[in-house]
Amino acid sequence: MAMAPPRKGENYELRQQLNSEYRDKRADAIKRVIANHTIGKDCSGLFPDVVKNMQTDDLEQKKLVYLYLMNYAKTQPELVILAVNTFVKDTADPNPLVRALAIRTMSVLRAEKILDYLASPLSRCLKDENPYVRKTAALCVAKVFDLKPELCVEYGFVETLRDLIGDGNPMVVANAVAALADIYEASQSLPATPPASPGRSSPPPSSRPSSDLFIIDGPTLTKLLVALNECSEWGRIAILNTLARYKAVDEKESEHICERVMPQFQHVNAAVVLGAVKVIMIHMRSVTREDLLKSLTRKMAPPLVTLISSPPEVQWVALRNINLLLQKRPDILANEMRVFFCKYNDPPYVKVEKLDIMVRLASEKNVDTLLGELKEYASEVDVDFVRKAVRAVGQVAIKIDEAAERCVGVLMELIETRVSYVVQEAVIVIKDIFRKYPHSYEGIIPTLCANLEELDEPEAKASLIWIIGEYAEKIENADELLGTFLETFKEESYPVQLQTLTAIVKLFLKKPDESQAIVQRVLQAATKDCDSADVRDRAYIYWRLLSSDPAAAKSVVLANRPPISLPQTTVAPAILEELITEVSSLASVYHKPAATFIGKGRLGAEDMQRRAMQPEEEMSREKALATVVAGQQAENLLDFDADDEVPSTSSSSQTLSMVGSGSNSGLTSKAISNVAKSSNPLDELMDLFSTAAMTTPTSQPIAPKSTVSGIQGLQDDHDDTFSGLSGLSSPPPQINGSTNSTQQQSQQQQQQQSSGGAQDDLLGLF
Repeated sequence: MAMAPPRKGENYELRQQLNSEYRDKRADAIKRVIANHTIGKDCSGLFPDVVKNMQTDDLEQKKLVYLYLMNYAKTQPELVILAVNTFVKDTADPNPLVRALAIRTMSVLRAEKILDYLASPLSRCLKDENPYVRKTAALCVAKVFDLKPELCVEYGFVETLRDLIGDGNPMVVANAVAALADIYEASQSLPATPPASPGRSSPPPSSRPSSDLFIIDGPTLTKLLVALNECSEWGRIAILNTLARYKAVDEKESEHICERVMPQFQHVNAAVVLGAVKVIMIHMRSVTREDLLKSLTRKMAPPLVTLISSPPEVQWVALRNINLLLQKRPDILANEMRVFFCKYNDPPYVKVEKLDIMVRLASEKNVDTLLGELKEYASEVDVDFVRKAVRAVGQVAIKIDEAAERCVGVLMELIETRVSYVVQEAVIVIKDIFRKYPHSYEGIIPTLCANLEELDEPEAKASLIWIIGEYAEKIENADELLGTFLETFKEESYPVQLQTLTAIVKLFLKKPDESQAIVQRVLQAATKDCDSADVRDRAYIYWRLLSSDPAAAKSVVLANRPPISLPQTTVAPAILEELITEVSSLASVYHKPAATFIGKGRLGAEDMQRRAMQPEEEMSREKALATVVAGQQAENLLDFDADDEVPSTSSSSQTLSMVGSGSNSGLTSKAISNVAKSSNPLDELMDLFSTAAMTTPTSQPIAPKSTVSGIQGLQDDHDDTFSGLSGLSSPPPQINGSTNSTQQQSQQQQQQQSSGGAQDDLLGLF
């Protein structure tokens, strides 16, 4: 027995009023229901009572009832069918507003039961005499296609939309274009044979939607260009997006499109302006006439400049799009540098974007004006903006060879201010200038070294250390300067440690007699006291090079590096072409293709990368297992126990045969289980670095004869220049660790003596 609804509470009172015989009470109750829904109260229980009030001549009350139905149709899908008769009746109402409201609400309900009754009224409304009803019905077709594509094809709604492109009313044309564009995008992701609905047979092939539902031909193009100047801004955006997708037949048609779209530059809406710029940028690719190209480029500048005077949010979006356009065509705003000068009340994100654009527009003609402006920015209170301004000076120096000296002069003036973050950023920038122009501005090095105490950031320290190491032969006290960094070597960050190590090795190769002690200290500190594997590995490499072949060390460490340059684009050329077609969208703001932040099925960029890497990870896992299986029965160089059992030949061949067959069918479960059960050779490698094995050996392992032991042997083989290397010993075979028992040390010595020359070679690496 069903429970009766409660006879107390607000919903009970509303139900009584909705069923009242007085019209005013019913209208007031509907308003209260909508008010309760607006503040978040659940009014779904009143669905049957609200539906009874649909049949009314009061347009305001009818709109409120339709609004209620749109919000609660999903929660009451079985009761929606009660409103169908009223909907169908309203689509034939004499009032065009009621007809449009009814057909729009029916398409928004998104209930499959409603769709069966929607086809006939929608066909009638698409051919209605009133343009307001036609334009509303045009958008309804796109919504119906999203729910049931075969219904649109079966009733010819798509063909009717194509006919509406030639409608006399521009708003009808704009809505038809917008609907066709949405249908075209949706049709691209449709499967070839859509699955049949439960209880129904699959649709016949003739009713299945084609992927070519919206093809623009010559007559359609003419209609679009005619309607472009007459419809609203939303309609213009839809038409411009369609024109951007259109591929012109020949150059003449591209020129015609550009000329017809150019008047949209004067529109007040920023989206229309950027849409027109996008269309022209795309169709300019087919234009070869120089005079027309110059004319289009010249006429694109004023509307883009006008966008800079918009509110900050719109201005930032415009600046991001302008940045993208300048990467494709730098000459668009070549004479408009002053427009991008930062104002005192600009938000930080706008200032940063303007800085980037100013560097792009920098040329020999306007570089003096730009440097003066950047110098002013360096005295601002915003630290991040000041750093970016100083960095922009260095970018200008790298971009324009003729202005490099003036840029260095500005940087030296900024260093004289003795402001900590300005000095540090200037040192970083000057390092890049030295990489671009080696041996050109060596006179500023003493000034940089004098500001050594001002540096407290890792990047600035690493930059100055690089400069000292690069020009060590011209700095008299280079060993003292580098020695200050060596004293705090353990506390420094890894980039500073790496740069200190390399700079001291450079100093040693350039001044071997004076820097023997400091290079010994840095190699000892990097190999024994540092916990970074990168620093240790580099120190071991340098130690091996210096001890075996100083000439090779010179060619590696002191090699000539190619000069750096400022990239013209921030994205790859292929991606840039794709982003140009996405101007005025989020892709052009992020400077990333839409697939990276939307993806199929709305996956993010990380999910897309993870999905792409999964097959590679599976393949690499199989290869790793195959390698372990193959090497399991091979000779184990790390096996110091002479009493290990030798595996039989049959088991070895069986394992190798499984690996050979796994190239096609993958590793069998038997092979993987064998690997899991057997002793892993990597475990023995890890045992070598365990606490027990990391003790200082009582006797030094014998170095291979093929390798020069220490630097002492270099006195006979190499030039006397490196005679100072004689005090440098070989790299330590192992890292010092905790002391173990005498029994463990004696066992380790016995293993070393019984292992032979091959094991000596292996231990010599550590």
